[in-house]
This record gives sequence, structure tokens and C-alpha cells, in this order.
Amino acid sequence: MAEDTLYGYAGRILRMNLTFNEIATEEPEVSFYRHCLGGRGFIIHTLLREMPTGADPLGPGNKLIFALGPITGVPLAGSGRNSVGAKSPLTGGYGGQRQVATGGRS
Repeated sequence: MAEDTLYGYAGRILRMNLTFNEIATEEPEVSFYRHCLGGRGFIIHTLLREMPTGADPLGPGNKLIFALGPITGVPLAGSGRNSVGAKSPLTGGYGGQRQVATGGRS
């Protein structure tokens, strides 16, 4: 496998700031995708790197992240894995809720 090949990833991250009505696209290095494998890995990486310590889970500093698995969109039954994550108001911890399939049950 070539070092610069992204199998299963589009190579772009869409960021939306609804407070300021801003949309931006990022194109991380290939090493980022190798480090943060899958949707849940991306969610945890982003929350730990970008959330300030002690941020209020219900405050404006919390992030709501939607992430797809690396084979989402492949015409294969059961490949549509999606994850949603944020800082939990119940536990104060970080995490994601995995969806079995689009529109499925966790």
C-alpha cells in the first residue's frame, strides 16, 4: 500500500460553525487518517485536541461531531457505519454513539 493512498477516505473534513454561519474544508495529511482510524477514532481525537479543559457539555464550547466509517458508501450490505459524538452532559466524559446502520438502532 502506498504511503499517500487514502483507501476508504475522501481526504476532506467539513467544519460548520452555526454560531457564525461559517463553513470550512480541511485536507489533513494521510498520517492523520492512519492515526484516527474510523469515525469513533476521529471523534475522540477531535474532542481531546480541540475541547478546552472543563468545558460545559451543554455550553457553546462543546462540539457535536458526525463521522463516517472508512467503508461507508461502498455498495456492500452493512457498510454504512456512522458515529456521532460530543462531551457527555451525563458523565462529563468524551465518547460517541455508534449507529448500526443509517437509520438503524444502536
